[in-house]
Amino acid sequence: MTSYFISRHPGAIEWARRQQLTVDCVVPHLDPALVQPGDTVIGSLPVNLAAQVCAAGAAYWHLSLELPAALRGQELSADDLEQVGARIEPFDIKPVTPITLDPKSTQ
Repeated sequence: MTSYFISRHPGAIEWARRQQLTVDCVVPHLDPALVQPGDTVIGSLPVNLAAQVCAAGAAYWHLSLELPAALRGQELSADDLEQVGARIEPFDIKPVTPITLDPKSTQ
């Protein structure tokens, strides 16, 4: 079983180190083909990739934070992440049955 921390941001990597997260690999981007049952993937993945992680039988732990609008689009430091309450939360993400959207509908 392998644990991955997925981030291309130095501040997030430093934040994880400060939290004493035990991971086997820190990588900037996830290759879902590498994920095996029993693995743990930690990061802020797009929902479709997080669903692939869960479908592979791995655990997905999301790097969650309450980011004020003024900080969006900026590179955050580990201190910034601590100030906005960054935390790791487990999620089990699954797709649902697709629906057909009527482009004429406004409701």
